[in-house]
Amino acid sequence: MANYANLPAPTPEGGLNRYMQEIRKFPLLEPEEEYMLAKAWVEQEDTEAAHRMVTSHLRLAAKIAMGYRGYGLPQAEVISEANVGLMQAVKRFDPEKGFRLATYAMWWIRASIQEYILRSWSLVKLGTTSAQKKLFFNLRKAKNKIGALEEGDLRPENVKTIATQLGVTEAEVISMNRRMSGGDASLNATVGSEGEGTMQWQDWLEDTDADQAGDYEARDELEARREMLTAAMDVLNDREKDILTQRRLSDKVVTLEELSGQYDVSRERIRQIEVRAFEKLQKRMRALAQDKGMLTEA
Repeated sequence: MANYANLPAPTPEGGLNRYMQEIRKFPLLEPEEEYMLAKAWVEQEDTEAAHRMVTSHLRLAAKIAMGYRGYGLPQAEVISEANVGLMQAVKRFDPEKGFRLATYAMWWIRASIQEYILRSWSLVKLGTTSAQKKLFFNLRKAKNKIGALEEGDLRPENVKTIATQLGVTEAEVISMNRRMSGGDASLNATVGSEGEGTMQWQDWLEDTDADQAGDYEARDELEARREMLTAAMDVLNDREKDILTQRRLSDKVVTLEELSGQYDVSRERIRQIEVRAFEKLQKRMRALAQDKGMLTEA
């Protein structure tokens, strides 16, 4: 993988402006060029190709990272975590799926940043539920929508409204609000040095680029679909399951030629088994999704 040590690194000493100027020097990639670089990485583990894909998307990582200002953490470290997520995306990117790297990388970048924030804030432990994490990232936004940004405890009716909107208990809303208002690394703390003006951390919480609530909802849905996939695989026999896994569910796709050698049948027969297995799996997945209310009949 592209060496992280070879990438420009944002530092408090160097300043973010200098870092932003530096990463603008890396050209953006045309779709065809990006595809060829991705193929070179996937098929030949060409580290130079991977490095070019990473550097061409450093501006995207920085832009997303800027949307997470206001959690009491050094912005340089947030950007560094965004770059880690970007590298993970490049490592796993499959150019044959038909979408651009930027679309795929956004999820990895945001996930890396959010996990870093959750690790860093003592008020949100690693064992916290997804709903509580969503509450942590969206409490101020929810308070702003109902005009409840006054200091101190929330009014009962506001607590109830926020709890309903974010899918948590009223007790969790009260507890999180108290912690974020005056607990660990208070978001009401004043920031900004002399000459820069002053504001509170919470004033930076509004995020127009990153939809943290949507991110966690998407991750919940992804986990649910993974569970359904595991259950749906039971409709396949052992051979169908093995062929489909190697052809469509593995990081490194096995060729028809290789599978025909494994099963001592023609490549066309392997293709037929793959297609049939995929159709059976899709049908079962749709049925499970309907049972869980994730899919409705047209």
